[in-house]
Amino acid sequence: MGSAGAKRAAAVGVPLLAAILFPLVVDNPYLVSVAVTAYVTAIAVYGLDVMLGYTGQLSLAHAGFFGIGGYTVGILTSDYDFSFWAALPIALALTSLLGHLIGLAALRTRHDYFAIFTLAVGVMIVIVIERWESLTGGTDGLIGIPPPTSIGPLSFASLNAQYYLALSFLVLTIYVVRSLMHSLVGRTFLAVRNSEDLARAVGIDTGRAHQLSFVISAALAALGGALYAPFLGSIGPDVGDVPMTFNMLVYLMIGGVASLPGPLVGTVLIMG
Repeated sequence: MGSAGAKRAAAVGVPLLAAILFPLVVDNPYLVSVAVTAYVTAIAVYGLDVMLGYTGQLSLAHAGFFGIGGYTVGILTSDYDFSFWAALPIALALTSLLGHLIGLAALRTRHDYFAIFTLAVGVMIVIVIERWESLTGGTDGLIGIPPPTSIGPLSFASLNAQYYLALSFLVLTIYVVRSLMHSLVGRTFLAVRNSEDLARAVGIDTGRAHQLSFVISAALAALGGALYAPFLGSIGPDVGDVPMTFNMLVYLMIGGVASLPGPLVGTVLIMG
């Protein structure tokens, strides 16, 4: 392995080792809880970066998809006795479908108009959550959401177990985003971001690229929300509100847009 390869390995291995050892070295449940919250939020911030950093469109409905993921898992597990592992793919599929349908309308606009349209969508999502009291608990939210169900001998009832679960999903998210951005799809996204006219001229379907990035962004937001709700044991409308989207945007800006470590670095720094 050359020096460049060794540096890359160290850049990945050292932070990962530190994250693995963190709850063992830091005997403080509060700090571990903050880390779990930062990890699941960072997953959603990666979704925002897919949309903003790689195709150049800012969705202000991002926290709304985060809330949909959390509420779907919360409702299915607490009210209908679904296991977490059955509720999770349902939450991702539902949010992806909603993202696709909303994207069909939103992506007819561009830039400022797209942001305004998605801002309205984000507000409407929160209104639905607050008004549909029989399903969502209204402004009081959902309480009593159980932790993720066990997988054989693996139990996720303890805080440390939930920490490692959140860390595992975060690592998986980073791997998926990295693989996506080094694929033909990722290069297509970057071409659309840099110049839609030029991308169109070489035969790229820019509308399809924007639509795909919107769905991926919504799915990652839902994944973060789906992990957030069982960790806290409750969820309220505020997690899907527009200020939450702006918080995620700040984390992304601080860490670095279109930078693989950016969403994680910004989220951990600010939340920490």
